[in-house]
Formats: sequence, structure tokens, C-alpha cells
Amino acid sequence: MEVARSKQATAELIPAADSPQSDWERLARYLSGCGMSVDLAQPIRRFAGGLANRNYLVVVDGQPTVLRRPPDGNLPPGAHDMAREHRILSRLSDALPFVPKGLHYCDDRHVIGVPFQLIEYRPGLVIRGTDLPRLEGHDDAPGVLSEMLVSTLAALHDVDAREAGLEDLGRPEGFIGRAIAGWSKRGMLVADGAALQALLEDNTRWLLRQTFRTRAPALLHCDFKLDNLILDPRTLAPAALVDWDMGTQGDPLFDLATLLSYWAQPDDPPALHRLQQMPTTNPGFWRRAKVAERYAALTGTDVDDLPAMRVLALFKLGIVFLQLHRQWTSGAVKDDRYADFAALGEDILLVARDVSNGSVG
Repeated sequence: MEVARSKQATAELIPAADSPQSDWERLARYLSGCGMSVDLAQPIRRFAGGLANRNYLVVVDGQPTVLRRPPDGNLPPGAHDMAREHRILSRLSDALPFVPKGLHYCDDRHVIGVPFQLIEYRPGLVIRGTDLPRLEGHDDAPGVLSEMLVSTLAALHDVDAREAGLEDLGRPEGFIGRAIAGWSKRGMLVADGAALQALLEDNTRWLLRQTFRTRAPALLHCDFKLDNLILDPRTLAPAALVDWDMGTQGDPLFDLATLLSYWAQPDDPPALHRLQQMPTTNPGFWRRAKVAERYAALTGTDVDDLPAMRVLALFKLGIVFLQLHRQWTSGAVKDDRYADFAALGEDILLVARDVSNGSVG
């Protein structure tokens, strides 16, 4: 089923005058030494959106190309890993048509101050936040998007990591236990105050008491949600799945739970509405139970431990917002959207506790 072309058919670019600058001349000299040519006559502009990593549109060898780099400042362990992301993109793009190709990775901080990578540019529609763009002539966009999200995730989890050359990516054995311990430790590093630390400890103890199924590992995105997909504006099919810096191997249900941690419903607590990550409270979007049911049907996966996995995903999400707020208070990030992230992170952790005790669905 096709939809009319949207006015938001390409990802937004910040005006050149407002795009944070680097030493682009030095970048051009470095890439020239690698056999690539940068057209500096075309202004290098930053893509809008996103809360951490920075993405720029650069013309390389006559083709629009994405330059992707981490934020400034001290970064949380394991986050914003450009080398990991480049490795995934340079291999997985051969297995999945909606994965853009990794073109180049540079770990020399003397070039632009941080490691960076070049990625194939895929134009298309990006749906951010809670408002749907105008999709004239297609009244069933919410249902189409719901099915697209589930089927795209199922296609990713169907990839054979060995055939893709990613069999040694991450450490799938013991993935859930390490995730609980790792996110708990990261949370304590950014938790201000005894009450927040006690909340983290309560969530951690509950998670450690749960029994999670043992499943064959799958390739995981680890931040799978709607605005990390670039869509064909006519069909809403995925043109590109982006933001792979946390990609690994592990329990596939963790990716599903991550998607559902962003999937707000009209009757959810206020904190999940304040996330404003996906437009799923709009009429026509599936409810989380139907998403899980459809994923199970497509993959044959038993999802009986999904409620506990969703608590883990919410636990992680709350801590991510605490980390983002710490980047703002340290001055590494100047974006004032981060000012309220500590309160939001704590409220999401409260939702995780309420989901664990059954008071919130």
C-alpha cells in the first residue's frame, strides 16, 4: 500500500550558520590521504534530531555522505562506540537491505577531535516525537507503521550472525545478567540523592530475582524505535535503520522490550507520555500486547518473560536519561532539552518499579 509523498520526505538539516563546526579543512586533507575527496564548496550541515551522537551531511567523492561522531566530554562506558557501529554497518548491510553501508572509520582524534565514521546516506522520511507528519491519502498509517516496526525487528533477528561476519560481536552468554549489573552500576554513577539510589537498588533486586528464558542469541540493535528508521515516504517501508553504536548479540526479547519501553499508550502514566519518542498514542496504533503477539507469530519466540524484560528495558531507559542530564550539567552538551532529563529519568524508574509490582500494565 502506498502513501502520498510527505512534505517531510528528507531528514531535517540545521542551517549551516547554526551547525556546530569542526576543522573541515583538516578533515578534507585526512580523507584526501585515504583516496577520498570532500567538496568543501558544499556547506557541511548537521542533521536535526537525536540526543547524543552528531550526524553531518558531507559530500564525499561527489556523493552525499553521513559523517557521524560522538558527543564531547566524558562518555558512559560502552556508549557512542563508533568503531563498533562501523564494524556492524560494514558487514550487516550485505545481509539486510535497510542497513546503510559503513564506508570509513577514523580513530585519529587529531582530525576532528573525536573518532568518527562515514556512512552511506539514505534519504527518506523521519518521524520524530509524538506527531505524525502529513501522510495524505493514507488513513491507515498508524497500522502500517505498527506492522512495519515489528516485521523490521523480526527481519533483523532472523539474520545469521556467522554468515554476516559478526559471530564474535559482543558476549551473548550471560547477556541479561551483565545488562542488569551494568546498568545498575551506571545508574549509581549518576544518581544524586539517597532516594534515587534506593529506587535503583529496589529495581535491581527485583530484576535479579526474575527467571529469564535461555534463548539462542540474535543480533541486537539495542535502541530500536521509530525515529531510528528512515522510511520510504511513499510506502513507509524501511529505507535505513540507523544508530547502531550499541549493537551487539544477545536475547532478542531485549530489543522487543526496548521498543515497547518507548511505545506509549493513551492510558499510560504521565512519565511515558513525557518521553515523546514515538506517536503511538495516536488512534490506530497497536497496543503493546498486539506488538508482542505479532512478534511472537513472526519469529516463533516464546514471550512469556516479556514483562520482566520490559522492566529491564525501562530500567535502562531511566538511567540513560540520567546520563544525558549529567552530560548537560557537566557542560559537555549545551542542549537545554536535557535540563529536565533527571526528573524524567527518575519518573521512568518509578514506572519500572510499578510495572514490576503489577500496579502499572
